[in-house]
Amino acid sequence: MKKAILVISAIVAFSGVAQAEDYLHGQSGTTYQSIGNTTYGSNGSTSQQIGNTSYGSNGSTSQRIGNTTYHSDGSTSQQIGNTLYNSDGSTVQRIGNTTYGSDGTTCQKIGSQTYCN
Repeated sequence: MKKAILVISAIVAFSGVAQAEDYLHGQSGTTYQSIGNTTYGSNGSTSQQIGNTSYGSNGSTSQRIGNTTYHSDGSTSQQIGNTLYNSDGSTVQRIGNTTYGSDGTTCQKIGSQTYCN
């Protein structure tokens, strides 16, 4: 059985001083913990960020160029404001420390932990 992709999407928000803060939007029922440049999912998945490229434990990669992320499966995601538009038609919107997926999933970031349901 294939492991699910750890990072479904990441929302990037810019504050007034142009510091970026990533918000993970993952699988429902999964908790994620970020330690350094690696994110560990409670489902056994991992993702490592090196520069502008993310490497998943399932062999997937995602590369961010400007406001667009190119995924190794051929899909793309484009960040416009606080909403991420995926090439499959789905969206993820960030409000505060919570992300809302168009599929009904929500993820809340508290410290280094992200809780998705």
